Amino acid sequence: MRVLVADDQQGVLDAAHFLLKAEGHSAVTADSPQSVLRLTAKDEFDLILMDLNYARDTTSGQEGLDLLAALRSAGVRTPVVVMTAWGSVDLAVEAMRRGASDFVQKPWDNTRLLETIEKQVAKARSARSDLDIAREVQAKLLPRTGPKISGLEYAGRCVPARGVGGDYFDWFDLGSGQIGFVLADVSGKGIGAALLMANLHGALRTLLSVGFSGGPQLVEAVNRQFWESSPPEQYATLLFARFDPRFCRLSYVNAGHAPGMVLHSDGSRETLEPTGMPVGLFANSNPGEQSVDLQPGDVVLLYSDGVVEAGMSGRGEDFGEERLAASLQSVQLSSAAEVVSRICERVAAWDSDQHDDYTVLALRCVA
Repeated sequence: MRVLVADDQQGVLDAAHFLLKAEGHSAVTADSPQSVLRLTAKDEFDLILMDLNYARDTTSGQEGLDLLAALRSAGVRTPVVVMTAWGSVDLAVEAMRRGASDFVQKPWDNTRLLETIEKQVAKARSARSDLDIAREVQAKLLPRTGPKISGLEYAGRCVPARGVGGDYFDWFDLGSGQIGFVLADVSGKGIGAALLMANLHGALRTLLSVGFSGGPQLVEAVNRQFWESSPPEQYATLLFARFDPRFCRLSYVNAGHAPGMVLHSDGSRETLEPTGMPVGLFANSNPGEQSVDLQPGDVVLLYSDGVVEAGMSGRGEDFGEERLAASLQSVQLSSAAEVVSRICERVAAWDSDQHDDYTVLALRCVA
């Protein structure tokens, strides 16, 4: 195992280094919070063992608490064990709240310290294994190819923030030459949100297979199932759209989701505003349905709120709807797949420290 040890005292760094080396582990040392952030930005470790105080004569632990927050903000998911000679229950609780996995006091007991380190590393590895399995399952739920529809090309992509997430998109052959699209965002992140997303995926597929063809009735049925099977605090925003090539018309139900964007070939723009509340909040949602007529050259962009909110936690300024609209306009003549690719590239460039899932689904009306 590879451990990053951080302390302002060389004696402590040496002691931890020798202890870990004697057990067959390797240690990299750092003497300041800045060094920790620099090392974790360019390298990976199995665990971080770090002091909470660095400046001379400080005992509050604030430097370490700030470092914990900075590590999590930077997306570092490595387990952290904090240590201090001035430990207290309150400080331990606050350290855990900021993201620490465990807490030890100096001078440490060698056996206990090693047991703590090995326990946290084992837990992290197990969690990564579970995450890998969940990621594989979730990837299989997302569509790859879909039915060919006269007058329409389409493409989508989901980019989870933590390997798995609560964003979801899909498309369905509705018969009579029609195709349905859904984009949903389950509240929360990580494996819990991914499990609820899988439930939502199953509910939609099942309802469509037994005769529902979309519209308010489908979304109302999904709402009922989600409300009955999910924890009270969980909900999902959802946008279901149905394209009918006979009239080149897109009908949609927007259950509290981010408003879809329609860029017409003449440069005008309109949005697919919510027509109902998110699913899962109440037993009955009573959503409405709206429609928009399309022409060749029109592009429809469906997206989750992670797109427009990208950058808020890092830059302090989100990507926003206007920047998204400008990005869409710049690729309006491109294929649907290219639209998705370019939008995702621009979101990633704006927010290199991704904190939320985001999903993009593009529909392009063609002659």
